[in-house]
Amino acid sequence: MQVRGIRGATTVKEDLPEEIMQATRELLEIIQAQNAFRTEEVASVLFTVTSDIKSVFPAAAARTIGWDQVPLLCFQEIEVPNALPLCVRVLVHVNTEKEQNEIKHVYLKEAKSLRRDLKC
Repeated sequence: MQVRGIRGATTVKEDLPEEIMQATRELLEIIQAQNAFRTEEVASVLFTVTSDIKSVFPAAAARTIGWDQVPLLCFQEIEVPNALPLCVRVLVHVNTEKEQNEIKHVYLKEAKSLRRDLKC
């Protein structure tokens, strides 16, 4: 079994804890459903947020969907001029037998613009 990274991102309209929690839960649940892994197969998760998100750690949302034994860490995204605002990004490390080309990355809402090359 090997570790594969699954990328994803979403956006929120405002820096409100309930909005960030809901958007992050939705993103993680879709990533899990599309890649068909069990929570026990998640090795770790890294979250980044743009500097305009300060009200809550997106990792808190993972805890609400049962990822309470998974190592989680949050970071602030680097500030790049004209970058997509109010964005939560994630890198989920999963133990899997899947090949790299079988992994489905998930970009929701305005974050779809980050990876126009993917069918998200």
